[in-house]
Amino acid sequence: MESRKKLDLLALSSVPLVMTLGNSMLIPVLPLISKKLNIGSFQVSLIITVYSIVAIILIPIAGYLSDRFGRKMVMVPCLIIAGLGGAVSGWASWQMEDPFMFILIGRVLQGIGSSGAAPVVIPLVGDMFKDDEQVSAGLGLTETANTAGKVLSPIIGAVLASFLWFLPFWFIPFFSLISVLLVFFLVKVPKKKKTEKQSFKEFAHCIKDIFKENGKWLSAVFAVGCIIMFVLFGVLFYLSDMLEKRYNIDGIQKGLVLAIPLLALSISSYVAGKKIGESKQLMKMVIVIGMGIVTISFIALRVQHSFLYLVAFLVITGIGIGITLPSLDAIITEGFEKEHRGTITSIYSSMRFIGVAAGPPAYAYFMTISEHLIYYISGGVSFLAVMIVMLFIKPKNDPQKDSDSKRMPKLA
Repeated sequence: MESRKKLDLLALSSVPLVMTLGNSMLIPVLPLISKKLNIGSFQVSLIITVYSIVAIILIPIAGYLSDRFGRKMVMVPCLIIAGLGGAVSGWASWQMEDPFMFILIGRVLQGIGSSGAAPVVIPLVGDMFKDDEQVSAGLGLTETANTAGKVLSPIIGAVLASFLWFLPFWFIPFFSLISVLLVFFLVKVPKKKKTEKQSFKEFAHCIKDIFKENGKWLSAVFAVGCIIMFVLFGVLFYLSDMLEKRYNIDGIQKGLVLAIPLLALSISSYVAGKKIGESKQLMKMVIVIGMGIVTISFIALRVQHSFLYLVAFLVITGIGIGITLPSLDAIITEGFEKEHRGTITSIYSSMRFIGVAAGPPAYAYFMTISEHLIYYISGGVSFLAVMIVMLFIKPKNDPQKDSDSKRMPKLA
């Protein structure tokens, strides 16, 4: 990796880190928020869901704008909006007797900011490097920052909430400001060749052609990304609730327990990003193995789910998800020319946010029916992801065999 771009990558890595902290930091605090506001599990899950729904809608638009006007021009203002959203939620929690609706409004603003910040990182990393192996390594670093945020977030959220239950909201603007400064001063966007800007109609037609040619494998990647986030955020919501209600583990202790599987996810994501290189066949194999591991871990949990087994098999789940994510990022980023990467990867990020939005409320519902249903659903959709990859992602050749190819090899 080019040494002069290490600072750029470190600054860019702050964006998914900050966005993840701003969302996942609230997971261990949700039961406490539920008590303080006197609301049920489904209502409190909306604090995660509304953030994600807004992002789902706006991410593809942000991708188009980043392709047209520049990655940094979209990213910096959106980080500022995300910080303002955190401030609104924090102020409402502090000053209002019934702050729930204003907390949701703040989360909507945060979702708007997130839609134009974190998803734009993936195509920008693709823009920064010519060599696909360097792109994979760079994406591995940003995905690691993302997952490191997931590791730190339950601990930070629990620590902050131990002082004041709404303090996690106030730290969102603080984290956002740090990221704004890092991106503004350290990230140097590669100069684009001067080309005639597409009208939106031409752009839409171009995207339609891309999906006509690559629809099967693109849809497969989108579906797997959605499934992973659905399982991850659903299980985190379930685990946060169960640790408190069944095992009387709360506060910082709960944050530390939640961080264990996420640490495994972070480490495996970093290693996979360094090792996958540019072979599409290897990426497919890693995704199949990763989601296969996730499936097996939930089958095992259905059989035995005492506390120690629960933590151990969720660590295995974290490893499976961790090795899968960088391969998904790389397979979609390296599959398109730079002028379309922002839009395509943003649609992919939007699909991941569908999983984030659906996970907590869905698992809140499953919890009212049966604990076993959670393991059945989690294992079943993970196995579905394995089948989707095997059936619809079929690389014909690898870039090593076709060094001039700048696009994803033809896929079935």
